[in-house]
Amino acid sequence: MPVSPSKGLHRNTTELSPASVFNRNPSELNLNSGSVAMQSSGRLRGKHIAMVTFSPFPSDPRPRRAIEAFLKEGATLELVCVGEDRSPKREMLDRLEVMRLPIRNRRGGKVVYAYQYSAFIFMASAILGLRALRRRYDLVYVNNMPDILVVSGLIPKMLGAKVILDLHDPMPELMMTIFEFDKNSLGVRLMSQLEKWSIARANFVLTVNLACKRIFGARSCNPEKIGVIMNAPDGDIFTFTPVSSYKEFDEATDKPFVIMYHGSLVERNGLDLAVNALKKVRESIPSTELRIYGKSSPYLERVLASVRAMNMDGAVRYLGPRRLEDLVPEILNCDLGIVPNQRNAFTEINTPTRIFEYLALGKPVIAPRTPGIQDYFIDGSLLFFESGDCDDLARTIEYAYCNRLSAIATAKRGQEIYLAHTWEQEKQTLIDLVGKLLVNGDSD
Repeated sequence: MPVSPSKGLHRNTTELSPASVFNRNPSELNLNSGSVAMQSSGRLRGKHIAMVTFSPFPSDPRPRRAIEAFLKEGATLELVCVGEDRSPKREMLDRLEVMRLPIRNRRGGKVVYAYQYSAFIFMASAILGLRALRRRYDLVYVNNMPDILVVSGLIPKMLGAKVILDLHDPMPELMMTIFEFDKNSLGVRLMSQLEKWSIARANFVLTVNLACKRIFGARSCNPEKIGVIMNAPDGDIFTFTPVSSYKEFDEATDKPFVIMYHGSLVERNGLDLAVNALKKVRESIPSTELRIYGKSSPYLERVLASVRAMNMDGAVRYLGPRRLEDLVPEILNCDLGIVPNQRNAFTEINTPTRIFEYLALGKPVIAPRTPGIQDYFIDGSLLFFESGDCDDLARTIEYAYCNRLSAIATAKRGQEIYLAHTWEQEKQTLIDLVGKLLVNGDSD
């Protein structure tokens, strides 16, 4: 069936500014020589690492954070990534060399993605292959999508490098969700085979949560070959803020009860579900308001058209994209964070970073009752609703409004779970796994 532009494949990142959600200068990225030297423990000193990612730098937070971690440990790093408007094709930042290829990561149909992926894989493989002949790599760190991008590390691997494949997203489930493929369709079966083949080429695999580890371990490799590094929020941006009590709500004032959504504006993330739930809630609680932050998309335009058709313009406010730094005051000024995912193959296993971002700043969160979330959050740590159920989402919003003290207690328990998965802890796990691989070799 035809695929709208808004259904394009993209990374599981908080896509919030037109050019870069992390539009920082080198010193802010901790990539300048003084910062690296001051914070480095030297565990990877002398190691030569190549990284490949089909995303722009420094916009995609997961590769950027890995780069920062490796540099702080003393490594030298070469990054091959896609180009981005106004970014130089080649950039030297102390011990980091960035090579941006003349390819843009653009949303589109299957043919568009096939062309983009093929061109990028060919160019990245040629660059790393030629460079490995002149100076051997200790590690090639490959970020999916696509999984088959791991071929860029094959020549360096033959010359002695270790290869890590970081699986941000499971491509079969993403294909099923975006293109509405059946799990037994040819395309999904092909993606599953490519996943297995790609994992076999790597010495070690990383992924984002326990649900993804279970999937990859069941169909593609021994689970012992897989490590989990969660997409925890940046603690320098989302500074931990203890849960504070709601102020007494006075019905006589004009102060709205603010529900906040931020993130990618695509079908699977369920903004339409939130809008329809809000319409039900406003029948009994007219002061509720939904504020939306994110990069515009055709899907968003359709949702806003439905808002106008329901005469809810005053209750639903689209406030555009924001850098993560600029989201912090918006979260602090809301009453409730919402993750209104639709039920599908991808959202069933996803653990949205947005949950941790709200909790880090002390806000209660409504989230779907799915395996990817419940692997970490138990009842009483989030305000759960049944994924894809508009009526249940509306009931949960009403509960949060009417039971303020209970919502506060829930957020406090959620913060305890967040504190067990901060980026500082996840970063140490990453360094430990990489260090062990470079010392001990294969985990197969």
